[in-house]
Amino acid sequence: MSTLELASHGPVIPVIVIDRLQDAVPLAEALVAGGVRVLEVTLRTPVALQCIEAIAKAVPEAIVGAGTVRTGLDAQSAKDAGCRFAVSPGYTPEIGRACQDLGLALLPGVSTASEVMTANADGYHFLKFFPATAAGGVPMLKALAGPFPDVYFCPTGGITLETAPQFLALPNVKVCGGSWLTPADAVREGDWPRITRLAQQAAALRRG
Repeated sequence: MSTLELASHGPVIPVIVIDRLQDAVPLAEALVAGGVRVLEVTLRTPVALQCIEAIAKAVPEAIVGAGTVRTGLDAQSAKDAGCRFAVSPGYTPEIGRACQDLGLALLPGVSTASEVMTANADGYHFLKFFPATAAGGVPMLKALAGPFPDVYFCPTGGITLETAPQFLALPNVKVCGGSWLTPADAVREGDWPRITRLAQQAAALRRG
């Protein structure tokens, strides 16, 4: 699949950190029930790959991908676990080639014009803008629109339900990433109805 297709499924991609394997499937089910199908499970915990595999097998409505993909080995492991896409915090030609060789769609991270050009040179024109708020937020994305009219972004990092509409109103933003959909305390307590409500709120946001 093309990563640009991910944006067609809703305005927000949740950035998910899962510490316990038993939380993976009910968490994914809660998000899907709220209208959020594209799930980025970050490779930040020891059980992340197991969680991805469990979701891919048990929740077919979900389009599950791996976040924090930094190496070719990460990309291979993600694909083996059942991922349909990968998200990297930054971009190198090595990670780009690894994903292309695997046939794994990549949403590469950038935060500067030089990084945008490097990713563009390797054929990537839909990019993750990270860390969005710290790297300049809405003003930076507006500035990048001038020299890169053919590039679209998924800003991620520091975005909230309240600020997401400001990003989604930009013509060069297709979707945004957010960790607010899966609060750590809600996951820890198994408060799946709360996560479904947060997903419903996110799914209701409008793109510009």
